[in-house]
Amino acid sequence: MSEIPKPKTLLEAIRYFADQEVCVQFVADLRWPDGPVCPRCGSTEKHSYLTTRRIWKCKACKRQFSVKVGTIFEDSGLGFDKWLPAVWLVANSKNGISSHELSRALGITQKSAWFMLHRIRLAMQTGSFDKLGGPGGEVEVDETYVGGKVSNMHKDRRARQKTPRGGMGGKTAVLGMVERGGRVHAEVVGDAKRRTLAPRVRERIEPGSTVYTDALKSYYGLAADYEHAVIDHMESYVNGRVHTNGVENFWSLLKRGLHGTYVSVDPAHLFRYLDERVFTYNLRNLTDYERFAAVLRCVAGRRLTYAEVIGQR
Repeated sequence: MSEIPKPKTLLEAIRYFADQEVCVQFVADLRWPDGPVCPRCGSTEKHSYLTTRRIWKCKACKRQFSVKVGTIFEDSGLGFDKWLPAVWLVANSKNGISSHELSRALGITQKSAWFMLHRIRLAMQTGSFDKLGGPGGEVEVDETYVGGKVSNMHKDRRARQKTPRGGMGGKTAVLGMVERGGRVHAEVVGDAKRRTLAPRVRERIEPGSTVYTDALKSYYGLAADYEHAVIDHMESYVNGRVHTNGVENFWSLLKRGLHGTYVSVDPAHLFRYLDERVFTYNLRNLTDYERFAAVLRCVAGRRLTYAEVIGQR
């Protein structure tokens, strides 16, 4: 494996991963850099490798296992020659890739592509508890609403949701925090009230940081823990260093993908699309191969079944 140059482009990746044996060894090296670990008993003893079936046999528990066990790839009938180009496309697409587009590119059904995309997004979930900001750090905080226009809804759907015309009814609230020159954090929230937003800001941003927000009253009271500067968009959008243009830029990137690529996103799955955009934004300075490898290093321990995706677990 070390003698073969790692792919740098999508074309090189497709050629590189055309061989199933190369794919298995590549994923195994990323998952187990110090050698295979039995996912059933955790043994690190030397395992025997069955070349014809591309699986290992644990000498401790006598069980067989593949590199897919315990990962987003588990129980998938699709080979790595389709999975790995799909991961490459998702990790390096600025505006996302739809299940219809992926199904055409890989020659699989739209349903399989849709499920595949959700599993890849699970691997892109950061799960980091590191706080943004810190001494001298600057963090922009803002909220937005995601969803279709109420005026475009069929009257029956509008009646079921009890959604009046106008306003933000039927939309999903999302809170975002962007560290200037650094990372972004975004999450779905129930509403944009102070009781909802303020605790999440304090949970995610280091005390003593400089926090920039708009004039929404939900952010009042942050001055007790932060250097809180407010920009009133009724008066101006920039006042020196006081602005929220960074987080607004992230919202633009997010909605460009949601509206332009995915068109319509079920609120129940919105957090998965946020994970995808947060991942690509935070690793924006890496190369295509490095982003691709970063996803593959996170596939273990994140198995996702179809029943879980559609809410029937």
